[in-house]
Amino acid sequence: MTESGNVRAERQLRRLVGVASLLAAAVLTWAIVAALGANSSALEAATAVTLVALTSVSRFAYVRMRIGGTHQASSWNCFGILIALSAKEPYWVVLIVFVSAIVYGAVLRLAPQRFLFSVAKETVVAAAGCAVFAATGLAVDDPLSWTLVGCLFLAYVAMEVVGDLLVVPVVALASRTPVLQRFTDELDIRLLLVAAQTAMAIGTVVLVRLTPSLLVAVPGLVLSLHLWSASRLRGRAEREAWQQLASTTESLNDVDLDAVLTLGVIRAAELFSADEVEICYRGAETPRLLRGNSRGVHYNGPRHTAAPTEAADSIAAPLSSRDDGPDIGELRLLFRGKVTLSERERYTLRTFASALCTALRNAAAYAELERVAAAHAHAAAHDPLTGLTNRRALLDSGARLLGQRHTQGVMALLLIDLDHFKEVNDTLGHAAGDQVIIAAAQRLEAAAGPDDVVARLGGDEFAVLLTHLPAPAVASNRAARIVDALHHPVDIEGMQVAMEASGGVAVATGTSGMVELLRRADVAMYQAKRAGNRVAVYSRRRDTSEVGRRARGGERPGLVADQEFSVLFQPIVDLADGQVVAAEALVRLKDFPTPADDPAGLLEAVDRPSLLPQFQDIVLDMALLAAADWREAGFDLPVSVNIAPRSLLDPRFPAAVITRLRTHDIPPHRLILELTESLALTPLDVVQDVLSQLGAAGVKLTLDDVGHGPASLAVLSQLPLHEIKIGPEFVRGMASSDEAAKVVRSAVELGRSLKVAVVATGVETDAQRRALWELGCAAGQGHLFARPMAANRLLAALHRGTHGRPGLLAAPLHDEGAVIRIPTARRAGGRQPRLPHLPA
Repeated sequence: MTESGNVRAERQLRRLVGVASLLAAAVLTWAIVAALGANSSALEAATAVTLVALTSVSRFAYVRMRIGGTHQASSWNCFGILIALSAKEPYWVVLIVFVSAIVYGAVLRLAPQRFLFSVAKETVVAAAGCAVFAATGLAVDDPLSWTLVGCLFLAYVAMEVVGDLLVVPVVALASRTPVLQRFTDELDIRLLLVAAQTAMAIGTVVLVRLTPSLLVAVPGLVLSLHLWSASRLRGRAEREAWQQLASTTESLNDVDLDAVLTLGVIRAAELFSADEVEICYRGAETPRLLRGNSRGVHYNGPRHTAAPTEAADSIAAPLSSRDDGPDIGELRLLFRGKVTLSERERYTLRTFASALCTALRNAAAYAELERVAAAHAHAAAHDPLTGLTNRRALLDSGARLLGQRHTQGVMALLLIDLDHFKEVNDTLGHAAGDQVIIAAAQRLEAAAGPDDVVARLGGDEFAVLLTHLPAPAVASNRAARIVDALHHPVDIEGMQVAMEASGGVAVATGTSGMVELLRRADVAMYQAKRAGNRVAVYSRRRDTSEVGRRARGGERPGLVADQEFSVLFQPIVDLADGQVVAAEALVRLKDFPTPADDPAGLLEAVDRPSLLPQFQDIVLDMALLAAADWREAGFDLPVSVNIAPRSLLDPRFPAAVITRLRTHDIPPHRLILELTESLALTPLDVVQDVLSQLGAAGVKLTLDDVGHGPASLAVLSQLPLHEIKIGPEFVRGMASSDEAAKVVRSAVELGRSLKVAVVATGVETDAQRRALWELGCAAGQGHLFARPMAANRLLAALHRGTHGRPGLLAAPLHDEGAVIRIPTARRAGGRQPRLPHLPA
């Protein structure tokens, strides 16, 4: 509280004491005048002495409470006054209470102001009780009258209310606490005590009126009741103190040092009812002092500049743990008056100081860990020479921003290389070269936009990720302005060193990733160097390495990141009736389609840990989306997808497949995974486990290109196969090569033995179709029926059908109802299992 506030509080306190004294003087004058005009006997004088003793005992039987540096007592004085009211006239009661109040103040040697207020307050309270007693009518002869009980009750309540109205504001002003808070503190205990005292007082009055001689025993009764209530209050205070200590120490478990210090001040003020609390913390490089109260901290800074305090007494405890570590400061409780802590409070203070010390050490350790972690994170993401973002952080930030491209606008990457930098290093030394690098970094940061990311990739190479571009064409202009900022000499120890640079800019398009964007910017930068320009924009047509890689099947990360491939679908047809029974998903590069139907070359290009999972997920998603569209249109076709060998070595692959089936709401048996013979037949446990999980989930498995490997009936019978496929080279060579024909017949017999369907690939002529059917082959795919096409085109072909029959892509080999000759192979082996197909 400020100095002017203290002066104002003292003035208000004196005013309250003066008002109470004037009221008491008026009441006392009336009582003296009334007593002088009355005739008093010796018996009445003895009774008055007894009542003075009773009210004095009631006054001394108090429970003392400390609020900050101010002490407040709750006594049984109203009890004694009520007994006196039942035995003597009101003016005698006022005089008796006045005398007992003087005795009380003299014995305790109260300060003059407190002595005056104590006597005035007791006199006014007695007058309030007398007034209510007189107003309600005391002339009741029956000691058991309910009127008497009501009068006593109202008088007691009036005295308690008047006493609180006089005492509470004075205590609030003396302790510098809100008046309302003083009214509500321990309200439940006070109400319970008032109720008990009222009941006891009324009962005692009734007994005394029945038997006046019992008045002598009343002081002892009051003392007994006082000891009982004091014991209950102390017990409750003990329990609440320990509970508050436990909750207070628990609240200190914070990792923020400032929060712990602030909580330490506030909680200590609440726990010990201190007027102020100081924490001198020496655990930091610069010692700090915090001072405050239960409402918050009002000083936080160096010790020597702390504002003066009003405290007259201070109790200190070192901030030290129970271990051997040195103390880290001191906790001080400040009081405006003289305060002596009880043994329990001293133990609580030591416990709280130890808990606060532990919390401060933990918070300091956490702050140090955060500082070290932040330093390491900064060092890992920034170039130590220039402070710019490094390559790793650029790739991370770029990937994040590319993922938010719809909010970042057009993005581009500018790659910059300083020209002739090696000459500076060779002629002037590495120190001069470092100065050139630092100057270049500063110029790039100044020229770049506020949301752009400037990075040093190493040596004399820099990059700027340009964001929020309104259009792709703006990238070249922004890049040119940034590179132009470097074309000014650098002053190094009085020498003007020329600085030149070349830059290449690549605009992010589609789903291109940061690695591919960086490669394209690098290509553009070297195009600028070769052409003698400052800046060049990436052009795919001039990227010879891009064309070469794409022609070889997309051997680069950008193939998957940019999704520069498409998924086409080739229908699988029942050889007998021409009905479409399934479709195989085939992956093709968009700009350089592979001439062969088999996508094995492309799968080999992406068959690496960094590319394959994403590639496989994209293909599966596109295939299942197509199957869902077909099913919605009325053609519930299974879809077949080629699986790279590496996928069978990944134990997580079955779960990924099942998750995607659920996502697209496709039953597992409508997905067929095509496996290569080489890895499917391996004895590796992980492969067998993956195949077993897929088969158990209901996913169909196909063994592709049977006839190339050492497949045997014994080995194949252990796989959960649904069908096997004959390679196109054997189908094409059936008519001209006995060996090819034998392979086809063996494959058909193998399928018959395993009770799985056989699908021939590469069927191009009607003769091949008929020959395969006569051998017992169930289905086929090839150019005879349809070339690979987009999913929507295949759906249109299914709707169109053949001969007005949707779902047919070829005329049946035989008309309905025609008599046909069953080939020997079919008569010997029976009808082969076939894929499910749509009804005609």
